[in-house]
Amino acid sequence: MSNTMTISLPTHSPRAHSGGISYWMLASVATTLLMLTACGDKESPKAVTQVAAKVGNDEISVHQINDALSRRNTQGASKQEISAFSKSILEKLIDQQLALNQAIEAKLNRSPEVVTQIESARREILAAAWVKQLAGTLPRPTEAEARQYFADHPYLFSQRKIFHIQEIVTSKTSGLADELREYTKAGKSIQDAATFLKSRNIAFTGGEATRAAEQIPLESLAQISELKDGQTTLIDTPMTLTLMRLVASEASPVSEALALPRITQFMLNQRINSAVASNLKDKRSTTKVEYLGEFANIDSGLPDVGRVALTTPIESGQVPAGISGKAKEKGVAGLK
Repeated sequence: MSNTMTISLPTHSPRAHSGGISYWMLASVATTLLMLTACGDKESPKAVTQVAAKVGNDEISVHQINDALSRRNTQGASKQEISAFSKSILEKLIDQQLALNQAIEAKLNRSPEVVTQIESARREILAAAWVKQLAGTLPRPTEAEARQYFADHPYLFSQRKIFHIQEIVTSKTSGLADELREYTKAGKSIQDAATFLKSRNIAFTGGEATRAAEQIPLESLAQISELKDGQTTLIDTPMTLTLMRLVASEASPVSEALALPRITQFMLNQRINSAVASNLKDKRSTTKVEYLGEFANIDSGLPDVGRVALTTPIESGQVPAGISGKAKEKGVAGLK
């Protein structure tokens, strides 16, 4: 007599976890996959194993499937779909193990290039794990803080616009800002400014673009939002000058209800970035860092590069990500 042991999953929606489903559901699905069909009476079912498959002498565990499944977006998936995902993951892990076995047989694991790549991956995984641990100790922004951010940035939300612009971007040189500013006062065209720069042999890039408010740096957003259609302004930054003409604009507000979850995540990301940067700055101050070889004369006064890059980069103004859907690049140049 054949007995098949299965576990039915609850039909109510699980709590979201890591962008997917909760841990208990992952464990239940993986366990369901591993129930063995046995011959015998009902009182003696075959024991559950934590091994999903054997490839030669190597084993693929339930935990490997759980780990891969947890990194897949399965929110809202049915138990049948999750079961199919799990089986697909298992097949890929089997193929991966077969390839791994052949790589070891060929002694590729001793190749200097492969050893370097393995060490690089190890460093990234451990650094990311530390960032995740640090992030877990930080308090989430409160609803009051998110509402305040909404109120403090009307140009991103309640007064949000879509901008169609023409622009010229050039490197900042002495006196050039004042000369270009005259073009904004005189109401001259972008083409006139381009002609002027060419006559001076000043390199520049230019083009047209349609950008939503969140695609423009916060430090420039208010200045651009105040422009009327047809007006030109000069955006002066430490490194570049951008002469921008607003061809047309379209009101496209974002409601508070839609914005608050995005703001909360944005503020949390900023909080994580700040904590990471602060921690690493402190560690650098107490740890001897010695530059050697071609880097011996490195300028220690350069901006901190790559510190916050341990986390997901957050661009200024990019709060309601995925809301616009209207941004369409039409050339070179840009405000970022």
